Amino acid sequence: MSAPAVPAFGEALAFWLKLGFVSFGGPAGQIAIMHRELVERRRWISERRFLHALDYCMVLPGPEAQQLATYVGWLLHGPRGGIAAGALFVLPSLFLIAGLAWAYLAWRDLPALAAVLAGVKPAVVAIVAAATVRIGSRAIRHPFHGAVAIAAFAALALAAVPFPLVIALAALAGLVARPWVPARAATHAAGAATSGPAAIDDHTPPPEHAVASGARLARVAAAVAALWALPYLAIVAGSGADGDLARMARFFTQAALVTFGGAYAVLPYVTDSAVNVHGWATMPQVIDGLALGESTPGPLIMIVAFVGFVGGWTKAVLGPQALAAAGALGAVVATWFTFLPSFAFILAGAPYVERARGAIHLEAPLAAITAAVVGVIASLAVYFAGHVFLRPGGEPDGPALAIAAVAFLALWRGRAGVVPVIAASALAGLGMAAVA
Repeated sequence: MSAPAVPAFGEALAFWLKLGFVSFGGPAGQIAIMHRELVERRRWISERRFLHALDYCMVLPGPEAQQLATYVGWLLHGPRGGIAAGALFVLPSLFLIAGLAWAYLAWRDLPALAAVLAGVKPAVVAIVAAATVRIGSRAIRHPFHGAVAIAAFAALALAAVPFPLVIALAALAGLVARPWVPARAATHAAGAATSGPAAIDDHTPPPEHAVASGARLARVAAAVAALWALPYLAIVAGSGADGDLARMARFFTQAALVTFGGAYAVLPYVTDSAVNVHGWATMPQVIDGLALGESTPGPLIMIVAFVGFVGGWTKAVLGPQALAAAGALGAVVATWFTFLPSFAFILAGAPYVERARGAIHLEAPLAAITAAVVGVIASLAVYFAGHVFLRPGGEPDGPALAIAAVAFLALWRGRAGVVPVIAASALAGLGMAAVA
């Protein structure tokens, strides 16, 4: 079997656009789709090169599936390929989330929508709880990692330790404990089967654009700095450094740099800041936004677009007569400043990763961070549960608890998909409203 040729840029562009519309299932599902299409079916990249790229993306903060698409696009067609792949992974979700957020805010007083959301909110708690169990079963393979998870939960839920500090301390603990804790074997959603020679095979030399050089790194760094600074300065010039849009730019940049472990890990940080610090959204709105994020393609971290939309609308950043435009601008600002670091990590770091294939040894701190993420997600589940399962007077909400229990069992035992669970819970909410 002969190796296929590197695809034309237009052919790759069509694939990345399609991927943006079908990338349901969270990072595991998205990585599995890319593995099936890129490694097994199209043979654009070999198994080993694909998994090497995935190793790097798993170490980085940010959405690993989107970064993996950026990496492969960059490897195939240079910076324009990486930018196209990463952007098309996100843009369909941005438009969908912005449209859904507009409908949510415009029609939130409709009884039918209130009933749907009453059913969906308990399902969201179940989704987060199931994520805790799923990630915990993979991450906690040693008593040390269990201790890290418990400490992370206590730090967030009981001591209100800042999320970035929790992640930093977990990484430090992993490094310190490395001599006594056995290294984890790397795990991937993709299989291990080979599919014949690939356009970029195991021993294919890196393309010219993938050769590491100080001059190329300097150009990438300068471009990224400009792409961050110019929009930020324009925002400051238009609404001031203390305006909500400027605060969004700063906050979502910071959040992007600490999103180790995926979107669930950073959700407590985003939620606390959006609700309690900046007042961009309420807790029920964030829970509803998570449901919308789970129901649309793209990375779950796109909930930041929902928070940005609601914040722009709530704060009327363009005046009371332009709420929809303000929401759209908030969504764009949140998305731009959240994802710009992801592109920077790939375009700047990938040449060095290609040069050092087989030489990345960050298993110990990464394993500790992943263990801490289990505690972080558990704290998020408890945080959400307090707002969903207790009525204003403090008594438990029986129907909400029942929906959550059924949803959790469907996700955990029945291996049901997230979208069907959300749809069924929405119907349950409508049913409860009809018989009330």
